[in-house]
Amino acid sequence: MRFLARRGALFLVTLWAELTINFVIPRVMPGNEASAVLGTFRGVNPAALHALQIEFGVNTHQSVLSSYFEYLGNMLTGQFGVTSQGVPVMTEITSKLPWTLLLVGVSTVIAFAIGTLVGIASAWRRGGRLDGILPPYLFIVSTIPVFFVGLLLIYVFAIKLTWFPLGSNYSIGATPSLSLAFIGDVLKHAFLPAISLVIVTAGLWVYSMRNNMITTIAEDYVKTAKAKGLADRRVMYDYAARNAILPNLTGFAMQLGYVLGGAIVIEYLFSYPGLGYLFYTATTNHDLPLMQGLFLFYTLAVLVCVLVADLITAVLDPRTREA
Repeated sequence: MRFLARRGALFLVTLWAELTINFVIPRVMPGNEASAVLGTFRGVNPAALHALQIEFGVNTHQSVLSSYFEYLGNMLTGQFGVTSQGVPVMTEITSKLPWTLLLVGVSTVIAFAIGTLVGIASAWRRGGRLDGILPPYLFIVSTIPVFFVGLLLIYVFAIKLTWFPLGSNYSIGATPSLSLAFIGDVLKHAFLPAISLVIVTAGLWVYSMRNNMITTIAEDYVKTAKAKGLADRRVMYDYAARNAILPNLTGFAMQLGYVLGGAIVIEYLFSYPGLGYLFYTATTNHDLPLMQGLFLFYTLAVLVCVLVADLITAVLDPRTREA
């Protein structure tokens, strides 16, 4: 219980700090949400600016402290305001979240699984053929910028071979449904951007897991398990891999949390309508309410994922509960 209380308190303090920073930054900038949206236009009618301030809930006569508590109440109840297009921020985020989960979330889980399994196998057979080929190859590939990999895949498989579409989330004119035809169309559109992310990120997990495994294999409890004559597979997974993966869980949780923010470059490159592409459009349109909502969502996603990773680590390794 003390472990849960400490982790819960840290979660709440971090969330409060993020909310406060999210409140302060736009208010130290010149103008407000309304003036930022209309900043690209010249000769703005004062009546139009006032109407937009009312729409955004901007009150220039309200004290900072009152605005702060009102802002906290709105954030905790999910009232993030409206975008420059007049659409509720929460509606925009929830409409794009499933596409980001499908593309970036699934590809991150696949990359982590591939990297972990390859890292385990290469460390257990250190110096073998697998260890000499896959880890160096995947590490070299991981240093290539993801946009370059995406452009290369587009050129080969979308332009030259025409096996996959150039971008978007599904074909123009298709009606969203749970039919096999529509699901296949969605997967076909998501294949190239997903493969781009898997290719670039898998190598980092391979090296991380391989190094953890090499350190764990040298521990006494692993040597004792081998001396008892236990099967290699059981020693590798139940004794070595189970403990070696623990340091990676927090890193994976943080990565998964950032993933919920969307891979901005990939989603922009493939015109994929996820949270990353939404953040790009919010930035270019000077849409402060939408950017604030996205910042809060990104932070909350990372905090929740890290908290879950801490709980899983505590279950797998009871020693961490004493930390």
